[in-house]
Amino acid sequence: MRISNNRLPVLILGLAPAIALLLVVVSVLYGAKSIQPIDVWHAIVQFDEGNVDHQVIRHSRLPRVFGALLIGACLALSGVVMQSITRNDLASPSLMGVLDGSVFAVTLAMIFLPSSGGGMGLIGFSLIGSALGAALVFGLLRMLPGRGDPVTLAILGTLVGMFLNGTADALALYYHIPQKISFWYNARLYQLDPELIKLSLPFVLVGGLLVFGLSRSITLLSLGEEQAEGLGVRTRLVKILAMIGVTLLSGITVAIAGKIAFIGLVIPHIARRLAVRSTRLVLPLSAVLGGLFLAFCDILSRFLNAPFETPIGVVTALFGVPFFLYLIKRKGGRL
Repeated sequence: MRISNNRLPVLILGLAPAIALLLVVVSVLYGAKSIQPIDVWHAIVQFDEGNVDHQVIRHSRLPRVFGALLIGACLALSGVVMQSITRNDLASPSLMGVLDGSVFAVTLAMIFLPSSGGGMGLIGFSLIGSALGAALVFGLLRMLPGRGDPVTLAILGTLVGMFLNGTADALALYYHIPQKISFWYNARLYQLDPELIKLSLPFVLVGGLLVFGLSRSITLLSLGEEQAEGLGVRTRLVKILAMIGVTLLSGITVAIAGKIAFIGLVIPHIARRLAVRSTRLVLPLSAVLGGLFLAFCDILSRFLNAPFETPIGVVTALFGVPFFLYLIKRKGGRL
């Protein structure tokens, strides 16, 4: 039986909890060491600090899979917002300097303010950096004649990102902290800090509420500023508030796990294709697909080169790079 386009997003959202549960189970059971289901149950209801398997489950694998679901959702939401308010199919946190700005700010914090490099301090610097990266890209874009061209925006974002990354890398080498900062350059989901995830939840909640609260205005902005203004949208205010939401959601992901690319680029396009007749579902669908996708990629990273783990950035790039080239090829990124 063929499912109509307007019912497919609802079906996916309805099945999402079951799929997420399946991914959680697989993620907890399989890795460098396989764990029996009974051990997982005991680790949850009868935790034994002296049991190595219980420690792995409670302090590594559960935070890892829940972190992946959270980070994927945040990056996908950020991507769909950026693409909508810029009307640019190539816009995403990883291509617009947002994630690179966070890594840059975290590097500076570790060098010059090492005592504030944990917990809320780390989150704060990451959020400031994401705002800085976005401000640099959009500020420079306004100075260029081809600022409406999606390829120009992608190239500019890539150059700003390379500059921020290169500067941060040079500083890390000069001050002899390359190993400390490598986590944020090369995301490692297996090293997620459960306490940091808990601290990040209020920021994710505020960013998510801000984005979903602006969902109607963001959808209208994707049609063009003149049309949106004609329908009563205060475009400038909406863009500012939307970018604050993006800053919160993207900056938090870097603070938790480091830089993870391509999710904010790929997932919004898939969500729009699936919800072509239900635009109000694009945001929740993007969040759900983003979380599921990153959790799936995390599981895949354990099997591609077993018993060693493939970096999560490599796995997401396997999907993201071909998709990015496809977007550029098709009318300069306009689908």
